[in-house]
Amino acid sequence: MLVESAVGDAYGAGFEYADPAFVAAHNTLLGYVQHPRHLGIRPGAYTDDTQMTLAIAELLVAGDPWTPLELANRFVAAFHRDPREGYAGRFYDFLRSVHDGAEFLRLIRPDSDKSGAAMRATPIGLLSTVDDVLHHAAVQAAVTHDTPSGIVAAQAAALAVHYCHYELGPLARLPQWVDSHAPNGWSRPWRGKVGSKGRMSVGAALTALSTSGTMSDLLRTCVAFTGDVDTVATIALAAAARSPEIAQDLPAVLLEDLENGTYGRDYLARLNGELLG
Repeated sequence: MLVESAVGDAYGAGFEYADPAFVAAHNTLLGYVQHPRHLGIRPGAYTDDTQMTLAIAELLVAGDPWTPLELANRFVAAFHRDPREGYAGRFYDFLRSVHDGAEFLRLIRPDSDKSGAAMRATPIGLLSTVDDVLHHAAVQAAVTHDTPSGIVAAQAAALAVHYCHYELGPLARLPQWVDSHAPNGWSRPWRGKVGSKGRMSVGAALTALSTSGTMSDLLRTCVAFTGDVDTVATIALAAAARSPEIAQDLPAVLLEDLENGTYGRDYLARLNGELLG
């Protein structure tokens, strides 16, 4: 799940808010693509979506208390051990300026309704009950996105994984099921460009999941929306990796060329094993 999600993030990063003509020409899955403007993010490198997902996954594996302080400590530690581009500019500068979770919580303004809390929530979906998923997703979201829209988007992203992992129904019914537990109109199909709001990226991910039969088709569909497509693909591929309905046919080149430094592909695979173990 973590590897597939990172592939979605890294592949989508080449197309984030790119011109639709560029997306149409290069969304072929033949390899990672250099973004025409974000030259600091090399092809195959993942972004903040995956780095913050790692922080959530590591806390789940450790079994430490699920508190705002522990979550903030993990976010700060994940960033400082491996600083990287991809974060929103002000949040990147904020993370550079804080040194631990206590300072993070003291200085953060958690009033965003953008996609940051949703993009990192997918490992929470592996928890055993819907109530646990809703609670854990809300607590982590409130650290940075303590708004109704920010919280419900994070809950919906985690619920998508939960639905797939526990085989709770056909993928075609996923948006309706999510809407029954975290109501926000998820059953309405997403169309068009994806903006920065969490409800947008999650809505697009749920639509893509409910209409795709293979990982390759799913990834192409996520990117074809245009806009904040790395977040859409991060969320969608995490859930799809746990679905028996989705053929696991990601091109080998995308798996092989995913970054593999200290916290790259092999680390993601090991942590994924611990999560599922």
